[in-house]
Amino acid sequence: MALVVSVAMGLGMTACGGGTVGFMWVLGTQYNQIAGFKIDDYTGNLTNIPHEPFTSGGANPVSLVVSPGGRYLYVVNEGVTPTSGNTSGTQQCGTNGSGVAEFSIGGDGVLTFQQCFASQGSMPVWAQMDSTGGFLYVLDQQAPNAVCGVNATPGSCVGDITVFSVANDTGRLTLVPNKQIKNADGTQLTYFPVGNTPIMMKAAGGGCLFTVDSGDQTVFPYSIGAGGQLTLPSNTTIQTNAGRLTSINAGSSADVYLTDAAPDANSPGGYILPYTVGSGCSLNTVTGGKVANLAQTSNPVFSMYAAGSSSNYLYVANQSTTNSNAPAYSSISAFSIDKTTGKLQMIANTQGNNPYPVGSGPVCMVEDPSSQYVYTSNNVDGTVTGFSLDKSTGQLSNLRRGSKFTATGLATCLAVSGNVN
Repeated sequence: MALVVSVAMGLGMTACGGGTVGFMWVLGTQYNQIAGFKIDDYTGNLTNIPHEPFTSGGANPVSLVVSPGGRYLYVVNEGVTPTSGNTSGTQQCGTNGSGVAEFSIGGDGVLTFQQCFASQGSMPVWAQMDSTGGFLYVLDQQAPNAVCGVNATPGSCVGDITVFSVANDTGRLTLVPNKQIKNADGTQLTYFPVGNTPIMMKAAGGGCLFTVDSGDQTVFPYSIGAGGQLTLPSNTTIQTNAGRLTSINAGSSADVYLTDAAPDANSPGGYILPYTVGSGCSLNTVTGGKVANLAQTSNPVFSMYAAGSSSNYLYVANQSTTNSNAPAYSSISAFSIDKTTGKLQMIANTQGNNPYPVGSGPVCMVEDPSSQYVYTSNNVDGTVTGFSLDKSTGQLSNLRRGSKFTATGLATCLAVSGNVN
């Protein structure tokens, strides 16, 4: 017995767990901090990383991305805006706390601030890294010289994508100019324009980058070229006919999913809009069209794709409910994806708990590096909710040692990483 315990301790395991399978970082806007957790392999339980919480480096942290190999973490700080944000914590990013903060990741998941980099527009809201880790794309809600506000001309509140190359040895960012468009003075534009009031973007289809524009409910496509360059395809602004777009995500191969939070009589909980990526970064509607969200759900804001042993699954985070008897109820809707047709089908659950209850106000959702667990970051109650994932059925179940974990402040997005290489 003593020998077994000794070996287990040497592998970082205990009698109650199976070692650390990955690390998780959760942003919080109330104190501009980052909560850090170790993910237990055996239980999915979260335990605090040493020295956390960490400063976000700026104000109003809203998005984050981990480099391939897990050496660096990049945090997008939106900065203080007329409606949100404060300057609490250590401010390394700009006068209003806006910018991309780079952190190195230690072997125990500990974050060390390195440097802050400015995006070219204002109010950065999302980050996307290419599969090689060579380029980082940062979405700004307002491009330079954009005209926004109540008196703005329709369509004038345009956003942009700032492109950075990533140094392999240090993780440092270097601005990539736009080679296709020049300024009035003949110099290269330092950003790539997108549509009206963008909120999120996603790479899909093996070389396309799609931006969701909430100002006119459209999708703006770019093709990704050599050197991180973004090129406008022949298919420009894509109309969705959505009522209120809230997110975009991608599945395997060329599948793309939008969430539409606008309710109607046929689906009070909104819709999921499934597409496939076509030639020229076009989006083709999947046979059957939009899919109604599950009963008693409302305000879908995020989706996550997961691959299983026998099927593919899509999970949708809903911030509220249509059930008047449960006004604070937030949930995850779970769907299976037909591999042949791409159609979504509600995952049957013998316990009748699909949709699955989560903490109040979910914002983002991730799958752990071993594909055993699913987690949501919840803004209203500042928590993380965890589930075990059955890869053969897509069903979710509560973690065996409790599924609710306290983050820091008002949680926004979260990210995970496996071992640090």
